[in-house]
Amino acid sequence: MQATKGQDNPFEKALRSSLFRKGFRYRVHARLIEGSKRTVDIVFPRQRIAVFVDGCFWHGCPVHGTWPKNNAQWWRAKIAANLERDRDTDRRLTELGWTVIRVWEHEEVMAAVERVAAVLPQQQVFSEGSGSRQQRTSGLLP
Repeated sequence: MQATKGQDNPFEKALRSSLFRKGFRYRVHARLIEGSKRTVDIVFPRQRIAVFVDGCFWHGCPVHGTWPKNNAQWWRAKIAANLERDRDTDRRLTELGWTVIRVWEHEEVMAAVERVAAVLPQQQVFSEGSGSRQQRTSGLLP
């Protein structure tokens, strides 16, 4: 369990990389709730969009989540507490005016990119490889 990376895992890096290649600019691992140590994996500050990448084991994925047999009661309580904390974080951020998106680590990267892009309003983004700005008129750059 200790070998599992909580942040900057391969899926999170792939998602961030794909978003960046599409022209989206964001911050990573930001604390948005004052007085809390909770961090958001990908943040679009201007649009007030917070994206969390949830691991199937740690966040109790209904499709891929597993339950260890050793110390089972402790693990069930731990994962239930994680889920409760996730719901509390979502509620608190929503109350602060943020849109919260949760992505499972088992999702296809491009499907996750599309879900994130669908809630981003039109904005100025960098076109791929040009270094110049252009107005985006749809959810993603061509």
